Amino acid sequence: MKTRITELFGIRYPIIQGGMHHVGYAELASAVSNAGGLGIITGLTQPTPEDLAREIARCHQMTDMPFGVNLTFLPSFNAPPYLEYIDAIIQGGVTAVETAGR
Repeated sequence: MKTRITELFGIRYPIIQGGMHHVGYAELASAVSNAGGLGIITGLTQPTPEDLAREIARCHQMTDMPFGVNLTFLPSFNAPPYLEYIDAIIQGGVTAVETAGR
C-alpha cells in the first residue's frame, strides 16, 4: 500500500501506534514496525533519559524497520529533564517523534 504516510515514514501500511504510557516498550514498538506500521516507544515510561537510550537500542536490535518515540509535555512541579530525553532520541537515531501535551 502506498500513501503519503507510508512514503514519509518508510513503512508498509499507514498505521501509526500511539504512545501508551507503561505499554509502549521496545517489544510493542518493534512488533508494530515489523508488521509494517510505525511502532512508537513511549519516552516517559522510561524513568531516565539513559533508560530511554537503552530502550531505543533494544528496539533497534528487534527491528530494522522505522520506529518513533512519543514524548509528552505536561505541566508539572517536577518536570522531567526534557532536553536529556530529546538528546537520547536524537543520539538513538530516531527520526519520528510524536508529542502530546502542550
